[in-house]
Amino acid sequence: MTQAAAMRGLGFLEEELWRLDDEGRRIRLRILESAQEPVSTIDGRRVINLTSNNYLALTTHPKVKAAAKDAIDRYGVGTAAVRTIIGTMDIHQELEERLARFKGTEAAVVFQSGFSTNVALCQSLMTSEQDLLISDALNHASIIDGARLAKSARQIYPHKDMKALQAILETPESRHARRRMIVTDGVFSMDGDIAPLPEIVALAERYDAIVMVDDAHASGVLGKNGRGTPDHFGLTDRVQVQIGTLSKAFAAIGGYVASTKTLREYLISTARPFLFSSSHPPSVTATCLAVLDILENDPQRLAALWENTRMFKEGLKKAGFNTGVSETPITPVIVGDGAKAKQLSEMLFEEGVFALSIGFPTVAKGQERLRTIVTAGHTKSDLETALAKFQKAGKALGIV
Repeated sequence: MTQAAAMRGLGFLEEELWRLDDEGRRIRLRILESAQEPVSTIDGRRVINLTSNNYLALTTHPKVKAAAKDAIDRYGVGTAAVRTIIGTMDIHQELEERLARFKGTEAAVVFQSGFSTNVALCQSLMTSEQDLLISDALNHASIIDGARLAKSARQIYPHKDMKALQAILETPESRHARRRMIVTDGVFSMDGDIAPLPEIVALAERYDAIVMVDDAHASGVLGKNGRGTPDHFGLTDRVQVQIGTLSKAFAAIGGYVASTKTLREYLISTARPFLFSSSHPPSVTATCLAVLDILENDPQRLAALWENTRMFKEGLKKAGFNTGVSETPITPVIVGDGAKAKQLSEMLFEEGVFALSIGFPTVAKGQERLRTIVTAGHTKSDLETALAKFQKAGKALGIV
């Protein structure tokens, strides 16, 4: 078969791309040409980077880089195996033990990505049509996909609506379920608000439900030394399943579950993403161990993140921008119009500030925005410059 003949079967993709263009949903990848830093080179331009998840500015920390290099020298570049065959090194076990201590749980197990972690938990714990998975409407896509792969029934409650959650828990479907599990983000990735975890836990205990918290955007950000949302609220002992990521504040890649020893052992034997994916390269694992050392011993880095967050958030509000309900370093600049949000992003880029626009279907129509994230590494000068550029572009477009 010729290449032309083979491609004929994929001809429909041209129409699909045209449709994405018409809907404004076709994505153009931006190219990072430097390290992921507070000021980065993106598409050939040096810009203040307000779009990275590098919360603690650890991607270039000397201790983190040295740990990765040392691990390569000791263990090589990869394991070439899944964890359950011969892909579990002593350094993987060390990381899981350290993560469990850090999160205040009995045990932890690491997965290849935060996305696969959520999929694995939903799929592995909700295994029967007699189970019920209850999810916040604004939970991350990985939870949505995990719920779809689970065999259980599903119910969605409006964002942070505790009356609606209670109503679901009181339905016959819930009362007769074999298992009930409430799943929520700790920090919601588009709005930057925090889940009402005390109320969720209280309802879960009242109605005998499991609580699973995805702390992707809270790991390294909320709680003592960045231990996450349950620690932030003093609820570590009352949340059964904590999900974390290693790809944001931890500056590497991967995800983990922090919970009981029995859940760890169960997932090792049943979670398909764990069973059929190769383990992390030793350099990545060593990086995460070095980050844990920094989190536990350098509280000033987390303090700097929150100081920068307050400064930038207050500056945007003072300029007249709508920052929604954000409570964290994720600060949306809500424009409410997709085309205008893109214009604002493009104007800022020309002015030396990178803040990516987010539109439908990632956010609801009328909620189009720029999502900004400051880091511990941004200087006061960086943020003052960015705020001045935001005000200039916002006035030019009639947003403020």
